[in-house]
Amino acid sequence: MRRITVLAAALVLGVAGLCFAADNNLLLDDLEVTVSGGPEGTVDFGAGNGSSVDVSASSDVKNSGNQALKVVYDAVPGGYMYIARGQGLDAKNANWTLKPEDVKWAEYKAISFYMYGTDSKAMIAFDIKDNGGELWRFTLEDNFKGWKQIICEFDKFMVRDDWQPEDADKNGQLDFPIKIFQFEPLPGSKGTLYFDTVELVKK
Repeated sequence: MRRITVLAAALVLGVAGLCFAADNNLLLDDLEVTVSGGPEGTVDFGAGNGSSVDVSASSDVKNSGNQALKVVYDAVPGGYMYIARGQGLDAKNANWTLKPEDVKWAEYKAISFYMYGTDSKAMIAFDIKDNGGELWRFTLEDNFKGWKQIICEFDKFMVRDDWQPEDADKNGQLDFPIKIFQFEPLPGSKGTLYFDTVELVKK
């Protein structure tokens, strides 16, 4: 009987520990917005050189809250696309739930998001723009099915060597605060992806 009590207590403590660990994450952007593009939009998205992308809200497939971001795309060789949220974008209402300057970035080791995979083997880039306007890239493969948390540690990001904004400082150093994140399915893939719940992961 005592052993059962001890095991039960340990289980409760374990669950409490898991909850505490989860609570250490900081919700950066819940994507609970009326999804729209263009200059007045809440998501900055577009495509070119033959690629196409359509972004909408999904209330059926979601990780948390009322919706997720649904991305229907066709990424052709030589083409490009982007689906972005943050400060200083062409879509002026695409700001995160939190302001970048209000985050104590030194307390966090990674940025994470949830993705609904289809095991398509497509490659997806997750870019961040730092305080100097420089773009950094983390690349993953859609090699799973259903929702999965993708944890992108800051020291695993690589400076984009294919393109940088003209006003980027190009100093090769990840300068905080981060201002923008964006998703980009890479050329040679086509399908539908869902993204949700962007968080910062505590050190």
